[in-house]
Amino acid sequence: MERKAPLSSRYIIILAALVGAISGLGAFIFYFLLDLSTKFFLVGLDNFNPPLAGGEAEVVKIDFHFGLIPLPIVVALGGLLSGMIVYTFAPEAEGHGTDAVIRAFHRARGAIRARVPVVKTIASAITIGSGGSAGREGPIAQIGAGFGSFVAETLKLSDKDRRLLVICGVAGGIGSIFRSPFGGAMFGIEVLYRRDNEVEAIVPAFVSSIVAFIVFDIIMSYFAGTPFGVLPIFKIPQVTIHSPLEFPIYAIVSVLATFFGIIYIKTFYSVHGLFKKLKLQPYFKPAIGGFLTGVIGLFMPGVLGMGYGYVQLAIDGKLALTAVLFLIIGKILATSFTVSSGGSGGVFAPSIVIGSMVGAFVGYLFNYIFPQIVVQPEAFVLVGMSAFIAAVAKTPIAAILMVLEMCGGYSLLPALMIAATLSYYLSGDYSIYSEQVTNRAESPAHRMEMSIDVLQNVKVKDAMVPAERIVAVSPYQKVSEVLELIEKTGHIGFPVVRKGKLVGVVTFEDVERVPIEEREAKRVRDIMTRDLIVTYPDETLEDALIKLVEKGVGRLPVVDRQDEGKLLGMITRSDIMKAHAREVARLAT
Repeated sequence: MERKAPLSSRYIIILAALVGAISGLGAFIFYFLLDLSTKFFLVGLDNFNPPLAGGEAEVVKIDFHFGLIPLPIVVALGGLLSGMIVYTFAPEAEGHGTDAVIRAFHRARGAIRARVPVVKTIASAITIGSGGSAGREGPIAQIGAGFGSFVAETLKLSDKDRRLLVICGVAGGIGSIFRSPFGGAMFGIEVLYRRDNEVEAIVPAFVSSIVAFIVFDIIMSYFAGTPFGVLPIFKIPQVTIHSPLEFPIYAIVSVLATFFGIIYIKTFYSVHGLFKKLKLQPYFKPAIGGFLTGVIGLFMPGVLGMGYGYVQLAIDGKLALTAVLFLIIGKILATSFTVSSGGSGGVFAPSIVIGSMVGAFVGYLFNYIFPQIVVQPEAFVLVGMSAFIAAVAKTPIAAILMVLEMCGGYSLLPALMIAATLSYYLSGDYSIYSEQVTNRAESPAHRMEMSIDVLQNVKVKDAMVPAERIVAVSPYQKVSEVLELIEKTGHIGFPVVRKGKLVGVVTFEDVERVPIEEREAKRVRDIMTRDLIVTYPDETLEDALIKLVEKGVGRLPVVDRQDEGKLLGMITRSDIMKAHAREVARLAT
């Protein structure tokens, strides 16, 4: 079925709100299934009850008690079930999900199969709930994006509009489940690029994110009994910047966040490469990754699941310095084993945990050495969180805003800005999202859009070769003379002009069809093409290119609309390409 032209901004906003509402509902369903899975696998099978973050609420009141099963077996079982579901129904749902969304945006016209949100929801709930070291961001990003793509496909929208709704789905999913409507919107438009953002999607992303947040919060307040309104995920005391001497220490946090961020990225993709080489059925690989994660979890329970409860313990000052350091390394390894093996889950929540532990390590250490300067070490937990996310995800603005909204520490805004900005630049082009491109110019999606925009904005008159520079022939010239011109100039076609008026076109093919012995006697008027395909100086390059392609010709005469038949110039495909390149270069400066 033929697709529609891009919609006006008014209709896009309406559809963004619709996608937001669906994403908010999807986020709650995922939250519910994740809570159910955790109760079943970790609490019911292994009697391990992970701590909750201060603002997290339970929505499943059922307690399962099936008996004690060794933790590595529990996590391996979750990986196996997840792998079987993913590789049977939607292989693109494996891994952390966000990369799949980024790839769909740049390289697949924003198209995501309708089954992906369902498969991703179930598989990720099992992976994380069974103790796999992963987060909610990747799954909910792919779930929300899938809803956006489904709406666009159902309404047969243009590729451009579908990509916008995919971003709206990401923003809605992230904004709702992380209770960060502002940060979720910015994440949706930042995560696609390393050094750019999708500016056209800002307003739709905000609309989708806030609608999703409201829908999610209404449902949560009903089922969990929590008050409606912004309830941060983490509970923190009133924190503030006590001394300007803290700022150099924030820089140390950024340096360490960058260091561990690069280790995290390299470890993640090294483990990914190792699992790719294993000659096994794909669904067995997440089981192996889960088993290894479970082994680490025996010694460091904080690596299991999302680990938000341990971030809360760090904020509350209830973790030893050595435990904090071990959690950094353990979480890097556990996340690599869980997600790089093909397990379904995100890498954002592990980034929050690792970053918060980096900040806690610096805060605890300097509070011990310089207690008069670092008065509140818990503030450094938030700073480390922001710095680490900016370094590995290349989303500095979203990192700042999401930490503010998830923690409510608005008085730390200057510290968060310094730490996130510094780590963002120190980390260079390293990113946990391999499908990110540097900027819009490098996106295959935008190359096509930019080409069309340029062709629509440049007129034929600005790209044509003017008449005075054209080699033209008379209808009374000999065919042999035209052949000589072809050999002399290298041109394979000439306009035929009489008294300044275009009367035909003669090409090498026309000449070649004339027998050699007749070329002295025959005239151009006898072999020229009279059924002319022309263009006009006020037409766009897109109009001219369509004529060239549809008629299968290499050049078009440019004639005057008012003075019919008056030749003004010629334009070829090469002329259009050169004009396009000049305009792109001009726009880039």
